[in-house]
Amino acid sequence: MKRLIWTDNLNTGIQVIDRQHGRIVEYINRLYDAQADGASKDEMRMIIDELVDYTLTHFAFEETLMEDADYPALNAHKEMHKEFASQVNELRLRFEKHEDTAVELNNLMVTWLFNHILNEDARYVKSVLEK
Repeated sequence: MKRLIWTDNLNTGIQVIDRQHGRIVEYINRLYDAQADGASKDEMRMIIDELVDYTLTHFAFEETLMEDADYPALNAHKEMHKEFASQVNELRLRFEKHEDTAVELNNLMVTWLFNHILNEDARYVKSVLEK
């Protein structure tokens, strides 16, 4: 695994969403760096909490944008967010129980982020931009 680099092909065209996605990339890189540097469990916990909490906040914001735009697939998109939130919260709980899930969480976040932006998020952009 290596640090992530934001590239223009990940931009949705909605500046606030692109900034939020970029911030998630920064959190993922912080988690990667902490792992590579042998950070303490407390440091890792703090980064994991920030990453998960920020991601969940982003989901809520994104869903509000879609709702305001009357995006027809809002419920399906919300369900994807709900399922992903369940997965990351499960990894966070396992980490709290002294299981080393940082690599698994990092891998899940990277895979989800790029697939979700390029596939799922791209579908609602037109609705939001036209509103």
